[in-house]
Amino acid sequence: MRRLNSQDWTGKKWRPRLATVVVAILIVVMALPLVGLFFFRLYENQLIRQTEAELIAQGAVLAAIYAEDVRAAGIAPDKLGAPVAIDAQRSASTNEPYQPLEPRLDLASDTVLPTRPAPVAAIADPAFAAIGAGLSGILAETQKTTLAGFRLLDPRGVVIAGREETGQSLADVAEVRAALAGRYASALRLRIPNQPAPPLYSVSRGTRVRVFVAMPVAVEGRIAGVVYLSRTPNNIVKHLYGERGKVTLAAIAIVGGTLLIGLVFLRTVSRPIYGLIERTQRIAAGDREAMKPLDHHGTREMAELSAAFLDMAQKLQARSDSIQTFATHVSHELKSPLTAIQGAAELLRDSGEAMDEAERKRFSNNIVTDAGRLNLLVRRLLELARVENLAPSGESTSLDAALALLPADIRLTVRVEAGGGTGLRISAENAAIVLANLIDNSARHGASLVSISATSAAERATILVSDDGAGISPSNRGKVFEPFFTTRRETGGTGMGLGIVLALLKAHDGTIRLVDSERGTRFEISLPVA
Repeated sequence: MRRLNSQDWTGKKWRPRLATVVVAILIVVMALPLVGLFFFRLYENQLIRQTEAELIAQGAVLAAIYAEDVRAAGIAPDKLGAPVAIDAQRSASTNEPYQPLEPRLDLASDTVLPTRPAPVAAIADPAFAAIGAGLSGILAETQKTTLAGFRLLDPRGVVIAGREETGQSLADVAEVRAALAGRYASALRLRIPNQPAPPLYSVSRGTRVRVFVAMPVAVEGRIAGVVYLSRTPNNIVKHLYGERGKVTLAAIAIVGGTLLIGLVFLRTVSRPIYGLIERTQRIAAGDREAMKPLDHHGTREMAELSAAFLDMAQKLQARSDSIQTFATHVSHELKSPLTAIQGAAELLRDSGEAMDEAERKRFSNNIVTDAGRLNLLVRRLLELARVENLAPSGESTSLDAALALLPADIRLTVRVEAGGGTGLRISAENAAIVLANLIDNSARHGASLVSISATSAAERATILVSDDGAGISPSNRGKVFEPFFTTRRETGGTGMGLGIVLALLKAHDGTIRLVDSERGTRFEISLPVA
């Protein structure tokens, strides 16, 4: 079977590096405020409506002044214009004293009209021209503060106050025509500046649209004229420039925050991951010095991942060492009977008729005995392999149920002193295997009585298995769980019984250890409580 390496897993499909993904995310986060500039059309629309509202307010004042001057001048009704529109008359006839005009312009729905048509030559009525001349000073002073353009028109649409356009007609302009008919009108028109592009400190006139408002002036139910106003709305660039200090601080905060996030991510995630990768490569190359915690984990999850990885590496290393040691023991244990069998077989073959019947029988018995030992070793190895690969079944049992599965052993007496009904998180069959090996071990060491007791506390059960046999010498106490260690080799002992018990208990989250006893041998087993 071909061995898979890291390239087999990572080389099939291109994947970005973690640092690349993080940098891309940080760039997107940092660019979000800039992308928001493209959605400032909504704010620009608010600025346009704000400009229209300001023009309405200024126009209402001028319309009231103009209407008062018309009344004071005593201009005859036949010189006035068309009757006021029906909706305006209805509004004036209601009891509500306030009739506000709300801004109507909308960048999303209103069409931006071409630049305003040029005025045409006309002659204003002298009476209205006199009123316009009297208001020209007010318009000029107001314009200095509000920056709006003012045109005061008579009932026929002729400009009576408005700087160089005085004496010219704007009656053909759409919004003026609507106002002369008695209806309020506003429009967005393209603005083509007649001067070079302004510098950055004067970008307030840099927008390309201009708001036009035409307000009809009513006197005695008829149109006495039109107040025609226009202004370039403020734009977002001006507001940003006006708040340039705050904008600069916000930009610094965004960039600084992004860099801080990057540094935190580098220290808490990226660096530990690369450190873990480097440790993995060193461990794979056989460097045991790499099996130690990282110098910096960064986050709790990374610390847990590092600990889990280190635990896995240590267990794999221990398993590798165990396999190496086990293989050495196995080769030694199998080599002895195989050598004996080979030697006896060669003697039988080479001696021929020179060997008497007694010697032939002795060598034949040696071959049979050693072959039987090989067979026993192989069976015990298979049992150990099965136990080490055993997964917990989730079953449970008790001491009494496990002992009931064991055949009666006439060599000794087995007695449960206490806790026979204690629940154990292990199947009855596996618990019986553990007890059978321990009881057999006691019987082979001259015991006549095996006492078993169980207690439970803190979700763990403790089982004591004691016998009255010869016990274990101090020099051998540290070797009893080593594979193939036995003091009964001449009587067929394989030294694998306790190894099978240890592996089986480990598979069920259990432990076993040899504890002190005044007489015989005592093992302490710990298992989860069912």
